Amino acid sequence: MSEDKILQIITNEAKSTIDSMHVVTPSVYASIFSQFATEHNTEVEQENELATDILKQQCAVLTSMQLQTVKSANQLSFNTNKAITAIQAKDESTLNEVLEETQKLRAELEKLKEAVYKDELTHVYNRKWLHDTYLQEESEQFKENGTLAIIDLNHFKIVNDTHGHIIGDKVLIFIANQLKLTKQHVIRYGGDEFIIMFPSSITSAKAKKILVDLRENVITKKLKAHDTMFITSFSIGVTPYSQGDLLGDVIHRADQSMYEDKQEIKKRIKGIEV
Repeated sequence: MSEDKILQIITNEAKSTIDSMHVVTPSVYASIFSQFATEHNTEVEQENELATDILKQQCAVLTSMQLQTVKSANQLSFNTNKAITAIQAKDESTLNEVLEETQKLRAELEKLKEAVYKDELTHVYNRKWLHDTYLQEESEQFKENGTLAIIDLNHFKIVNDTHGHIIGDKVLIFIANQLKLTKQHVIRYGGDEFIIMFPSSITSAKAKKILVDLRENVITKKLKAHDTMFITSFSIGVTPYSQGDLLGDVIHRADQSMYEDKQEIKKRIKGIEV
């Protein structure tokens, strides 16, 4: 396995660990990262040089996105002026050109939005999309009423420890694709945690039933890792929220609901063995 892949696995493990921590200092993160690196028999040598390279790569990505945004904005402005002139001149040919250029521009903007708002592994939405779409500007308060469901995989550490992190990633992708069957907005919120946003027209009881039925179907599916088969499941926490509610408070309520569900489901599903 390449060094980049191993570092990505270690980073994901460290990020997953600190998700549940309220305060993380640089030294705490360094200690956690170092612990996982040791477990993978990996020594992070020349850390300063490595950090510089990673920073350069990330900056290059951000710079590219910024340039693309500016280019798209300039093109949109140009197309708008071109369309106004064509309308004034009743130039149908030019208007058709503007339409074609604008359609191409829209496709490019959709790709840009996907890069900003999609989780790289599972291709569901990420936290930034949740904040920008559902919360008030520069606030943690919800814009409107709805129902939030939080999904937490059961025995996911056993999957990683038994079959490796590549299989673990495939399980996350599998679960994400199953959650998409709800036809609602799915967000990867943490390492093995997902959030599903239901509209106010769907009650908490209805949302819970949809997810319980989905889980029952998931439990029946046998997954394959190398020459062995295993199963996966998840716990569910559902809570309604109102306009003005804080995201943290809503997630806390959903977590409490999920904890109760996790105790019950783990009585039935005690591991991953078929």
